[in-house]
Amino acid sequence: MLALDFMRQALVAAVLVGIAAPMIGVFLVQRQMSLIGDGIGHVALAGVAAGFLTGTMPLVTALIAAVAAGGAVEFIRLRGRTGGDLALAVMFYGGIALGVVLMALSPTGTPANLTAYLFGSLLTTSSGDLVLFAVLAALVMGVTWVLRPRFFAVAQDEEYSRASGLPVTALNVLLSVLTAVTVVVSMRIIGLLLISALMILPNATGQLLGRSFAATIRWAVAIGVFCALVGVTTSFYAGTPSGATIVLVAIVCFLVTAAVGGLRARVVRAQHERAERHLHEHGPACGHPAVPHGDHVDYLHDGHRHAAHADHWDEHADHADRSDPAHVDEGVHR
Repeated sequence: MLALDFMRQALVAAVLVGIAAPMIGVFLVQRQMSLIGDGIGHVALAGVAAGFLTGTMPLVTALIAAVAAGGAVEFIRLRGRTGGDLALAVMFYGGIALGVVLMALSPTGTPANLTAYLFGSLLTTSSGDLVLFAVLAALVMGVTWVLRPRFFAVAQDEEYSRASGLPVTALNVLLSVLTAVTVVVSMRIIGLLLISALMILPNATGQLLGRSFAATIRWAVAIGVFCALVGVTTSFYAGTPSGATIVLVAIVCFLVTAAVGGLRARVVRAQHERAERHLHEHGPACGHPAVPHGDHVDYLHDGHRHAAHADHWDEHADHADRSDPAHVDEGVHR
């Protein structure tokens, strides 16, 4: 596989997409705009078709159309009128319809070209495309990394961010533009109709694994790169579309993580319930080791730390920071 030039180029492009898409997607999830990449992809298709029709490089015309769509999305959102959703729907579905019509009118456009951009195709990644992908992906990753605290603040609370002096409108417009650029970078590998999946699914999995926003981003990027590489490799050997294969790998990662997390939570909860349901009362002569914990004493029992609390026993969590007073109160009465 690595002996083939187009596969080496496809793998490099997959890594770029696997990093850039989740980095942008985490802020879209926070702003509850998870599907905005899908809509911008519809408009980008019209740009691709315009490139074929005019004999221009499709990546350039797609980038222009996608950035214009990203700016329009933010403009419509800022107006805040009831018809905003309808306007977005008209723009997005009009974009994909226009793309199909222009592609049919183009002398060089074929159904195969349309499918390659809609669902991704390994064979369409040339060395020239890869250079442009790398430049655009580096731009997206660099800007996102530098501005991530501001993007996060705006995503959490726009009004507070505006009162704090942050340029909320400019940041929102910039995020929309970066989303548009990510869509264009990803369209050859993932496809315009599937790019939102790689923006969202790794972040959904990262939220299950990470205990903070920063950890979620790290997990999301790692999972995005993993899914992109595994998906591209699988699609090569299985002869399946690369975009759909990558998305299926991302779905499997999410389902497995959710299942393992749910099973682990059940096991821990069952252990706590068994440990707390006992009639034994602890004390200096109970035979269990006593461990000082803040202003009281815990007693080690079956691998758990118990302490008297009013008329019942608490299980105190064995935190790395022993000064942490957090505990799990199972409410087991004597």
